[in-house]
Order: sequence, then structure tokens, then C-alpha cells
Amino acid sequence: MTRYLHTMIRVTDPDATIAFFALLGLQETRRMESEKGRFTLIYLAAPGQEDAEVELTYNWPGEDGSQERYEGGRNFGHLAFGVADIYATCRAFQEAGVTVNRPPRDGHMAFVRTPDGISIELLQQGDALAPQEPWASMENTGVW
Repeated sequence: MTRYLHTMIRVTDPDATIAFFALLGLQETRRMESEKGRFTLIYLAAPGQEDAEVELTYNWPGEDGSQERYEGGRNFGHLAFGVADIYATCRAFQEAGVTVNRPPRDGHMAFVRTPDGISIELLQQGDALAPQEPWASMENTGVW
């Protein structure tokens, strides 16, 4: 039998990425550092859902202090999270300085991006909420 374990994304600022996912209620479940491999693995999950994790892979800066950026083919489509109130979730992201790239105009779906530009799809759990302002008339910003 196949069992889902985790999704891995590469990050350049672990603290900023952990703070981003904390807005969704994800918490660090474990961490592993490899001095020899020069990387840190940080696992996040929603409380009670520790068997479905997001793995953050942080490759340490090079000897010269340079940090690799991950764009395009080094990442992927998106992660999706079901949320209890899409409007409240998007408002929390906005208040934290995160751009809501695709607002929840339909009361069902929105997109934001992590500090490293990885798209996160937010889906209203259950039925869509009734459209409401300012979301209903808000335009898209950038890409997701």
C-alpha cells in the first residue's frame, strides 16, 4: 500500500518560511541538520495531521556566503490547504504583509506565495462562503 508522507520545498530563509506556514496553523514537528551535507530539514504539519508534512529543505550558504535561489524548474506547481474561513485566512496573510495573488472572489479559492515564491492554494473547507468585499471586486496581483 502507498502512503503519502510529505511534500518537499527548497527554502532560502527558514525562519520566514516557518512564520509563513504558521499563518496556516502549521507547526514544526521535527528538524534534522547535516553538517556533512550542509543542509537542514524542517518538517511542518497541522496539529493532529503529523502524517501529512511539508518538508522545508534549507541548503546552507556556500563557503563564500552565497545562497542559491530556487526558481522555475527547481520548485513546482503548488501546495493546497483546506481552511475553515478563507476570508479570515487571507486577511491574516495580508496583515502579515503577504500579497494575496488570487483573492477569494468566489468564497472558495485563493492563492498566496511563500517567501521563496512557491504557490499555495487556499481552499474553503465545505461549501463556498458567500462573496463579500473587499474580496469580491479585488483584482489578481502577479502570478501564482
